[in-house]
Amino acid sequence: MNSFSHSPSVAPSMANGSPTELFNGLGSEMPNQPPHSMPISPTPGNADSRTSPNTVQAACLACASLRWIKRGKHLKCDGQNPCGRCRSSDSDCVYVASRRGYKGPRRSTAPNSNKRHASDSPPSAGGDSCPMLLGAQVSTAAAPSLATFNPTVGIPESPSTPLAPLGLNSLNSLQLYRNPYLNSASGALVEANQQTQQTIPERCLNSFYYYFYAGHPSVLPKDDLLKMAETRDLEHLLAAMRWVGSLYIDVGPSRATYFEQAMRLVYAQDVVKDGYLVQAMVILLIGLDGNCQQEKAREILSDVERIAIEIRLYTKAFATTYGNGIPKLEESWRRTWWDLFVVDGMVAGVHRQTNFLLFDIVADVGLPCEEHEYISGNIPRPMYLEDFDDQIFSGEEREFSSFAYRVASIRNLGRMMRLPNSGFPNEENVNRIESLLSNWRMHLPASKRDSLNKDCQLDEMMFQAHMINHACSIILHQPLSQLDSSPARDVTACAPHRAVQSGDNFNIHTRHIITSACEISKMVTYNVPITSHTHFFTCVLTLSSIVHLSKWAVYFIDEDDLRQQIRLNIGALNKLSNIWKAANTASGQVKGVAQEIYRAKKAQQNNPQFWVGFTQEEIISTMAADEVIMSEINTMLTSSAP
Repeated sequence: MNSFSHSPSVAPSMANGSPTELFNGLGSEMPNQPPHSMPISPTPGNADSRTSPNTVQAACLACASLRWIKRGKHLKCDGQNPCGRCRSSDSDCVYVASRRGYKGPRRSTAPNSNKRHASDSPPSAGGDSCPMLLGAQVSTAAAPSLATFNPTVGIPESPSTPLAPLGLNSLNSLQLYRNPYLNSASGALVEANQQTQQTIPERCLNSFYYYFYAGHPSVLPKDDLLKMAETRDLEHLLAAMRWVGSLYIDVGPSRATYFEQAMRLVYAQDVVKDGYLVQAMVILLIGLDGNCQQEKAREILSDVERIAIEIRLYTKAFATTYGNGIPKLEESWRRTWWDLFVVDGMVAGVHRQTNFLLFDIVADVGLPCEEHEYISGNIPRPMYLEDFDDQIFSGEEREFSSFAYRVASIRNLGRMMRLPNSGFPNEENVNRIESLLSNWRMHLPASKRDSLNKDCQLDEMMFQAHMINHACSIILHQPLSQLDSSPARDVTACAPHRAVQSGDNFNIHTRHIITSACEISKMVTYNVPITSHTHFFTCVLTLSSIVHLSKWAVYFIDEDDLRQQIRLNIGALNKLSNIWKAANTASGQVKGVAQEIYRAKKAQQNNPQFWVGFTQEEIISTMAADEVIMSEINTMLTSSAP
């Protein structure tokens, strides 16, 4: 599998004696030059003379070994390379570095060949050479080179490895030294045995699985995917995953590189039209949609729908034919179809620019299993849509997966979008769709009535299923409600404005949309990172905010719940805006609408006739509530601005 390489930035120059310079000073070999700081020029024929001004500072290994064997005899090395004794005996003449480095003319000492040589201290400011490798040939004229220093690469320890025989080649291959090195990210010293830092491609892929995967879990689990990538070309899929993963972390220009690569590979002439291509394109369109590139996202959606239908991804046979007898892969293909189905519905529902094309495809794909079953590989026999639809009348006690309830929820959205005159449906059609929405909620098993699994962890599939149900309720009932939507006409980050005139009565439709808007706000309170949800939650929060703001514009009451719900929505949009541009746009529009409503209400309140029939306590309470809401909105949005 091909992967992107990351070249670490070059560390800045450091003062003399730093770990950087120690690293850079090694490995500059000068052949046929002994490891002395100054050249030796002995008098010919008088190599052993004590009166020579150029004292020999180190003995070669052969002379040192002979002197150790014949202790008590005054045997010296003349310092030449090769020395006189080695020339006469035709031996290899190898010099070694002193343990403490050269510090001026002094007597040589015999090295201990069983001792690991290491640096006791950094080199002195005077720039004396301090070779750290046995037999290193270092010239004093060689300057350190920053180009050879990689601050992110550690030197592995191998204390149990015995020293090799002391030949020249083996000496040059010994471990350098044990010394902390500089962490290029924080400047802190890190031990050399610290785990190697992840590459940017690895970080982006991990980010994809950590933040994005739970919301759209169709591709294979990470280990399985990487194993599959060893046997076939999945670079288009991996590039798309890395790009979306890079949206959650800071990777600099690599983000644009991954996007360009993913788009190029996905639309390459020779790309294979298969399930992996569908997965890559779905990931790309979700990322583009969340970054306000909705037109481009719709283009990819149209293309991937055509490919999915062309390869017959919607059929039961696809999973078995292309699953290669691997249960996880078969499950992945089932999930790929149903996730595309859900995404198609979400795009149509929240943006109202497409018509949910895949809703009209008669699919017989098995329904996905639970998430823990998919990850573990313990995948049961799949159930089907007819099993789900007949569960009430079959007399069998069946509990379907959270993914299956998510599919059922988006199917109700499709039924609603197929109503005639869907902009302003009549009461009969609205009641029919409301029956579907209510039945979905009422027949949920106890374990699916909230968005937590049996371990009290967030169940993202049920989270989305409930989110879709509440959004459907708002879209269905809003045209017939009594809340004037004109104050929120500028909130168009996700969908165009729908004009709704206010009426005299707080009718049943109004109650439906207010209830759903409140339930959506409550979904913010789950104790998980808000950015771990699908980005379509941004648009559902915007729907909820429009309802809250419309209610605030119409009703002059001190309602603390309304104030808290507006705060929750804006706080969530602020958090999501760190990742998704659509959330940033929506939060700005919500603030603008809130300011407009506030100004309109203040103008009305300045007219004494407005307060006829109100008690003084009600007047003070209403004005104070409006001040608090607007102040909190301004504070939250100002503090979140970059």
